[in-house]
Amino acid sequence: MIDFLHVITMKAIVYTKYGSPDVLQLKEVEKPIPLSDEVLIKVHAAEATKADCEMRSFNFAVKWFWLPLRIALGISKPKRQILGGYFSGEVESVGKDVTRFAQGDQVFGGTKLRMGAYGEYMCLPDSYTIVSKPNNISFEEAAAVPLGGLNALHYLSKVNIGNGTKVLINGAGGSIGTFGVQIAKAMGAEVTAVDSAIKEDMLRRIGADHFFDYSKKKFSQGGQTYDVIFDMVARSSYSECVKALKPKGCYLMANPRLSDMLRSVFTTRFTDKKAIFVFAGEKQKELLALKEMIEAGRITATVDKIYPLEQAAEAHRRVETEQRLGSVVISVTS
Repeated sequence: MIDFLHVITMKAIVYTKYGSPDVLQLKEVEKPIPLSDEVLIKVHAAEATKADCEMRSFNFAVKWFWLPLRIALGISKPKRQILGGYFSGEVESVGKDVTRFAQGDQVFGGTKLRMGAYGEYMCLPDSYTIVSKPNNISFEEAAAVPLGGLNALHYLSKVNIGNGTKVLINGAGGSIGTFGVQIAKAMGAEVTAVDSAIKEDMLRRIGADHFFDYSKKKFSQGGQTYDVIFDMVARSSYSECVKALKPKGCYLMANPRLSDMLRSVFTTRFTDKKAIFVFAGEKQKELLALKEMIEAGRITATVDKIYPLEQAAEAHRRVETEQRLGSVVISVTS
């Protein structure tokens, strides 16, 4: 029989059904215990991402993977009831087989589909994409790095970018886009950012050379062509984006529809342009590269607003308004 008097608990944001941000509830849950190959992490901060919001509501901008995700995450209700895929924190303890980490290490990284960063503690295998936190940014800033940084670095490393390369980033004001702007600039590119007007000042501040307000004019109607188009917007017109490429240009699709994925094969094979949708593997070496770029001052996290754990629902509402100027972060340990 379990002795409930000796169960150690922690605070976490839990959701037991799909729906609006109101399904997120602050509860006391059992504190996890690490297995032999796991680290127990005291979470300091977690990014509230669009993916978190989509999993909470089960309403995805890209529809083609709805069924496999529903099976993986829960058909009638969520299997994993604590969201949070990207975090920063401190190692509380380690399993007997763990050699990469020690108690007290400050770390940041990703949880894959295991989730769990909306809680005070979580256990993750030490093989996951977890590395030591950059020493020149806060825990809240560090939590805002892995999602956007890993995806932006992954895609932009697929193309040759040098001094004067013309790069357009569509959806530049979100988690991935803000890192895309900075990484492309660090590579020497001339960067055009596309987003809503309220994000222009922020995007120019982090390095954008040119700006398009998509509500006034489509970038494809501006008469300019680009060496690279990096696109986070799921509803983009595939044909318009390809037409806006220079000869031998490349279209990088971070949120492709199934039809776009099929068309990309023909574009790459039968024209002088390329279209790429290879999804990010979120590798440790890539996160280490981001850490080095941050510590060297070449890039940084762009944090819009920080919410305490008990206001996770408000953080989700902020993400869903699309008015955020960068990443929204939940401070777990205040």
